[in-house]
Amino acid sequence: MSKSLGNVDAPEKIISQYGAEIIRIWVASSDYTDDMRLGKEIIGSAVDAYRKLRNTLRYLLGALEGFSETERLPVSEMPELERYILHHLSVLDEEVRAAYEVFDFKGVWRKCFDFASLDLSAFYLDIRKDSLYCDRPDDMRRRAARTVMDIVLDRLTIWLAPICVFTTEEVWQERHPSEDGSIHLMQFPETPGDWRDDVLAERWKNLREVRRVVTGALEVERREKRIGASLEAAPVVHVADAALRAAYDGLDAAELFITSGAVLSGDTAPDSAFRLEGDVSDIAVVPVLADGEKCQRCWRILPEVGADNTHSDICGRCASAVDAVVNQKGAA
Repeated sequence: MSKSLGNVDAPEKIISQYGAEIIRIWVASSDYTDDMRLGKEIIGSAVDAYRKLRNTLRYLLGALEGFSETERLPVSEMPELERYILHHLSVLDEEVRAAYEVFDFKGVWRKCFDFASLDLSAFYLDIRKDSLYCDRPDDMRRRAARTVMDIVLDRLTIWLAPICVFTTEEVWQERHPSEDGSIHLMQFPETPGDWRDDVLAERWKNLREVRRVVTGALEVERREKRIGASLEAAPVVHVADAALRAAYDGLDAAELFITSGAVLSGDTAPDSAFRLEGDVSDIAVVPVLADGEKCQRCWRILPEVGADNTHSDICGRCASAVDAVVNQKGAA
């Protein structure tokens, strides 16, 4: 921008249109050691990033409605997926502290935003929404998910408070209402040592690579109108690496793929199977339609739907959850 050219975008104008947080995000995401640039596209990117972050924070607030300490689960009792997210938080804690020490606000913003959009919204929350909505209220998996979501929400808001000062205060007061408290009075919390698990992180890095190929195959099926949603599928996933197949032992592959079923196979994949180029070319997916009836509660297509005369249109898991909720209300 140049005053002599008359192409200056006044901060007041941007604030009146988008809000002060957008200016703060633009500053935080800029390299202040070089000439700083501002224009409609750059502001548009900041607006889009803010919208994504705010939606993630809002989702977490909604998911934690009614959460209390009695529901909290210790790390030792959590599923691997939750411990993997806690590992991410442990690594992120070190990176955020180091970045703030050298006034690397761009590093803080980028690492926190990438975690919120890539590791939370596009991965963890996408998988765990099924458990959040459909499991029994006392189910260990659901309790673990809500425990981790509570930790994640607090950490993200505290880390981002110097950048998104208004939004984080709004989130904090919604989660921890107080007349004299504030997010800006909080210190960065210490991170327990047992959150860090590099071996587990490496395993889940490989698991996510397989999931990436499956997601690509399902996107093609949706685009070609062969399925309407991923839960209509039960893909056969050909994984040539025996160690990578073994990494799924003890895990529900369908849960990670967000499908109604899944089979991992070491057999040679047919030429028509879906593949991605690059370092995952030895993973191939054959999309198969799920067998059974659609559960009207969780939307999974399973052979067991209709087997329970009391709950003729839902699966066994959902029947148990419905009974638990009904009994809970009856006891109250």
